[in-house]
Amino acid sequence: MAKVVGIIGGMGPLATVDLMRKIVLRTPAERDQDHLHVIVDSYPQIPDRVAAILQGGEDPTPALIESARRLVAAGAEVLAMACNTAHHFLPALEDAVPVPFVHMPREVARALQEKGVRRAWLMASTATVATGLYQAPLAASGIATLVPPDELQQAVQEGIRAVKRGELARGRDLFASVIHHAAQHGAEAVIAGCTEIPAVIRPEDEPLVVDPTDILAEAIVREAQVESAQSGALKEVIHGIRR
Repeated sequence: MAKVVGIIGGMGPLATVDLMRKIVLRTPAERDQDHLHVIVDSYPQIPDRVAAILQGGEDPTPALIESARRLVAAGAEVLAMACNTAHHFLPALEDAVPVPFVHMPREVARALQEKGVRRAWLMASTATVATGLYQAPLAASGIATLVPPDELQQAVQEGIRAVKRGELARGRDLFASVIHHAAQHGAEAVIAGCTEIPAVIRPEDEPLVVDPTDILAEAIVREAQVESAQSGALKEVIHGIRR
């Protein structure tokens, strides 16, 4: 039997829906019952991750742990987050719950390495760029990371804010301008490293774009379909959380 999947969502809500859709599309199924059991905690009140990292804003870690524990208590056996920047706080979450996480930046690095990519542009929130969330796993996979110059990074950040406001066309136009610049400067791939980006930019329309949300969805399906082999001790821990 496949593992129950838990998604820490709401960061933002549209990105969470995009991940859910891609999990469904990535699941080999002929009927409803063949799809995964997915529990989503769409929790938009989690404090802003960018503000916490760059401006000393409220720490989102307690709310992220709260969400993870809520999902485990509901029966989740493998967890994921529909937010790139939130992975900066993942070590604390891994210490707080007894089930594994699927790590989006690492999965992207693995996918690009398999494709033979050697130089990738990172289009992501300023906080994600600053923390090295992608640069480290990409470097470990032998892939150099290029980031936009300051003025284009500002365009990426404004595009992210536009999508969160529901201004999807404006966000799409801003992201497209950055992708065009990357293409002119020899990019082999452009990582859409904020979940708002692939919500409005499709790789089929922009062939250079790599969609981490889709890669995450594929990895979630893969990990969930590995037969659950929880030990008795782990089941007791989860049972204690549920109580």
